[in-house]
Amino acid sequence: MAELSEALLSVLPSIRVPKAGDRVQKDECAFSFDTPESDGGLYICMNTFLGFGKQYVEKHYQKTGQRVYLHLKRTRKLKEEDTNSTAGDPPRKKPTRLAIGVEGGFDITEEKFEYDEDVKIVIFPEHLDIPRDGLEGLPDMVRDRIASAVEAILTADSASRKQEVQAWDGEVRRVSKHAFSLQQLQNDVRIPPCGWKCSKCDMRENLWLNMTDGAILCGRRYFDGSGGNNHAVEHYRETGYPLAVKLGTITPDGADVYSYDEDDMVLDPNLAEHLAHFGIDMLKMQKTDKTMTELEIDMNQRIGEWELIQESGVQLKPLYGPGYTGIRNLGNSCYLNSVMQVLFSIPDFQRKYVDKLEKIFQSAPSDPTQDFSTQVAKLGHGLLSGEYSKPASADGEQQPDQKGMQNGIAPRMFKSLIGKGHPEFSTNRQQDAQEFFLHFINMVERNCRSSENPNEVFRFLVEEKLKCLATEKVKYTQRVDYIMQLPVPMDAALNKDELLEYEEKKRQAEEEKQPLPELVRAKVPFSSCLEAYGAPEQVDDFWSTALQAKSVALKTTRFASFPDYLVIQIKKFTFGLDWVPKKLDVSIEMPEELDISALQGTGLQDGEEEMPDIAPPLVTPDEPKAPMLDESVIIQLVEMGFPMDACRKAVYYTGNSGVEAAMNWVMSHMDDPDFANPLVLPGSSGPGSTIACPDPPSEDSVATIVSMGFSRDQAMKALRATNNSLERAVDWIFSHIDDLDAEAAMDISEGRSAAESISESVPVGPKVRDGPGKYQLFAFISHMGTSTMCGHYVCHIKKDGRWVIYNDQKVCASEKPPKDLGYIYFYQRIPS
Repeated sequence: MAELSEALLSVLPSIRVPKAGDRVQKDECAFSFDTPESDGGLYICMNTFLGFGKQYVEKHYQKTGQRVYLHLKRTRKLKEEDTNSTAGDPPRKKPTRLAIGVEGGFDITEEKFEYDEDVKIVIFPEHLDIPRDGLEGLPDMVRDRIASAVEAILTADSASRKQEVQAWDGEVRRVSKHAFSLQQLQNDVRIPPCGWKCSKCDMRENLWLNMTDGAILCGRRYFDGSGGNNHAVEHYRETGYPLAVKLGTITPDGADVYSYDEDDMVLDPNLAEHLAHFGIDMLKMQKTDKTMTELEIDMNQRIGEWELIQESGVQLKPLYGPGYTGIRNLGNSCYLNSVMQVLFSIPDFQRKYVDKLEKIFQSAPSDPTQDFSTQVAKLGHGLLSGEYSKPASADGEQQPDQKGMQNGIAPRMFKSLIGKGHPEFSTNRQQDAQEFFLHFINMVERNCRSSENPNEVFRFLVEEKLKCLATEKVKYTQRVDYIMQLPVPMDAALNKDELLEYEEKKRQAEEEKQPLPELVRAKVPFSSCLEAYGAPEQVDDFWSTALQAKSVALKTTRFASFPDYLVIQIKKFTFGLDWVPKKLDVSIEMPEELDISALQGTGLQDGEEEMPDIAPPLVTPDEPKAPMLDESVIIQLVEMGFPMDACRKAVYYTGNSGVEAAMNWVMSHMDDPDFANPLVLPGSSGPGSTIACPDPPSEDSVATIVSMGFSRDQAMKALRATNNSLERAVDWIFSHIDDLDAEAAMDISEGRSAAESISESVPVGPKVRDGPGKYQLFAFISHMGTSTMCGHYVCHIKKDGRWVIYNDQKVCASEKPPKDLGYIYFYQRIPS
């Protein structure tokens, strides 16, 4: 006891009690995916509250001198059977929410386990173990301080738990703008608690109560013939009464409320009061009908896309070992899982992060959980080492669709770090895999400013040629890109007759109120998509410097360089006539081998005359100020993914007349070369004049341009010339290369030192790799669902000559890879 007291007294000053704001990393090691359930348990530093696996705790002590750790070891065991139960295990719960990996979502697993937890204090370097209940006999002050620290660590929300409190479940809805001002007619209508029927037909399900006049009417008809006869929405068009509640979904916890005016499911904080107006007591109501989320889940499962992409109808062989590690779904994180599986199948990312693991870990800052390189290297090692590629603990019988499930890895720290500060990726909502891919690429750019950059495998130059039809003069520009976005020309479908027949049968079924025929999917040739990409586009209202006036131009897009890895995004997501995002249900037979050499840019040709490069004048103080714009409409457009400057112009040019008019403007101008340029004020000093931006260029933007091979001065000049627009700044540099070279030569001739001029002697241009335009398919990411905001992602990767499907924690040999239904395709260059 004397030795124990002496050891504890020596470390007592370093023991802290976690406070509000402290991140307690008690779920995951900072350098590996060890957890309290791992064989060695988890060691939590009682000073920094960082967690370490057995392999790394000694290294942390040696690096920091922190000696005292709280060791957590949990052992899982099956829950004891309920002795009062008279039946076997209950059936597995059906999905009730349009979500993955959260309670009520798809693929949830009933918790059949409980844990025995062993807690002790460990002092280094002696490896002195002190059980949690072994503090008796110590001085009161020492015992109380240590016990309070231990208790606070154990009861504190872990850092990962704090990230999960905003988990999205697919049913998050906004409060209706009509909720607090809804006018209800004094017509003495009283609604019985059951026995409802549509007032215009014989429907007795999918019924909606209009909360203004109390009318009970059936809902909309769905594509498969189910649903209603559209009487509720027709009533809104006739009366303008906006809010309706779905009868049969009313419970003490709430109900499905739809706003026809806002065209969305909404929340009504005054629902109880609004229902009481018609004699409905929420506290006495029970759910008797399906919610809209349940109906959409059923619809998704019926379509068959889910089964095709996940290969659900085939018995797949599970794979384990290095390179075959599954990733747990942390709550709609399948987009992240799919992208990172593909990226760490590419040698350049393996060399950058996994091969240099030890060096990265040794140079990690004091809090490695907030270091980008550390967390990316940790993720890569977890995927490629094979340490976590083992069958899930088979305590008890697995469900049929759980066979082949791995323990896998749960990259909570990586997800938290990569999404930090981002309005979308910091949440647990479903996201677009293509947007996440570009977000990760941008993060890599920021963190590879002066070192090997694996992004170079994707980076290529795009050559855009604009030809003024009035003068026949041309303008060539180049820009950096990482993805080839391939349009889908639906009019090129091979099965037009089948589609027309389906549409006719669908129309007849709707008229006769019969179930719709089986869905027919459009089959579009890949060659047609490629032709659409390379075809000239007409640009109206193009500002021609040759005319010094607006003209019509033709824009042609070509490759100025071919990357090592070509990423192709199929533009499946678009907007319907009601501006609701939708997905094109299309099948495209993607080729195993691809040759895009015909799309190589040629540059200025003999006989072509370039337009003059006239710099726009600067704004003067007496020029008009920016107009007042409807910020709510701008925000709605930005949330759809359009650039802020384009949204501002849309609202301005439509006279603040609402989101629909602004969206019309966006859709008709999105191909304009100045689409994302800042707003041009009428009456200003010239067509290129814009609102001046006084803010200095951000260091992140400067660093991103520098990482492409430009100097800091060039980056600063480009950003200032383009109002700090990163994308436009790179285009600006390309269009001013000759001027920049001349300035560099002038600086050297004027006697600048070698150190000052060395950066200018580097050839101007981004670091791109070039080679033949012949490729072979090696991976693709598929999406299931009706839009990027919901559904599920999986990826298929070709490894060792066979296709492998990565579906979160399930990794199996693929039998029928659905290459025609992919969303993002990854091609690698065929060696010449």
